Amino acid sequence: MTSADDRPTRSGAPEPGAPLADLQAFAVELRRMNGEINRMTHGFAASQQLHPTDVSALAAILDAPTPLTPGALREHLGLTSGAVTACLDRLERAGHVRRARESTDRRVVHVYYEASARTAARDYFMPLAEATARARARFSETELATVLRFLSAMNEELGEVPTARR
Repeated sequence: MTSADDRPTRSGAPEPGAPLADLQAFAVELRRMNGEINRMTHGFAASQQLHPTDVSALAAILDAPTPLTPGALREHLGLTSGAVTACLDRLERAGHVRRARESTDRRVVHVYYEASARTAARDYFMPLAEATARARARFSETELATVLRFLSAMNEELGEVPTARR
C-alpha cells in the first residue's frame, strides 16, 4: 500500500494530498478527453482538406492574445520553419488565414484568422459546444470555477514542460 509519503510531486518530492488512484483517474480522464478532442480535430481537418497540425495552428492563431508571427507559431507548435511555412501556405490557400506585413516594420509578418474560418469551425464544432454546455449544466458555478482553475493550472504546468527540439 502506498502512503502519502511515497507519492512523488512535480519536483519528485513527496506531497500530501490525493492518493495515487486519483492521479491515475485524472490521467485516464485527461487522456480520454484529449482523444475525443483529437478525434473531432482530425474530422474537422479532413472536412477542410487540411492536416491535423494545420488545425492546431488555427487554434493557436485564434487563441493568441495578439497576432502571431510565423516564428511564434513555430515555437508554439514545436515545428521547423519549413513545416510552419508549408502549414501557413495550406491554411492561406484554403482561406483560413492571411499573412500581412507589419506597417511599421515590413520585415515582420503577422498571421490573422479569417472570418470564413471562424464560420467553418463554429459550424463543425457546434456539437462540441453543445456537449460542453450539457456537461457544464451538471455543475455549480463554484465547481466550474474550480474546474477552470484546474485546467488553467494544467495548461500552465504543461507549458513549462520542455519538448524535444526539431
